Amino acid sequence: MAAEGTTKKMIATQEDMVENKVPIAYRDQCAHLLIPLNKCRQAEMYLPWKCGSERHVYEKCEYELVMERMLLMQKIKEKEAQSHKAQIPQGQQAALPLIPKTANA
Repeated sequence: MAAEGTTKKMIATQEDMVENKVPIAYRDQCAHLLIPLNKCRQAEMYLPWKCGSERHVYEKCEYELVMERMLLMQKIKEKEAQSHKAQIPQGQQAALPLIPKTANA
């Protein structure tokens, strides 16, 4: 089952994530990569130079999710801009006043 707005499928089940104590904020389409990364981190006592390959794979997955969401948002904004242009007639652009009205005027 893929989440709305993404092509990646959820591989880790809710039971897997609860069992491995994955924080709720990290339960996304890359959680199946976070589980072995966290196990490696605990086994290696969180040494920063260990578990590099697991961390790289997890961060790449997260990056791809972010890029997908950005592209989706860009398409939504373009579609809204086109519908907004279609609503305003060609000769009538929303004119901005050159001199703004103040509260005292």
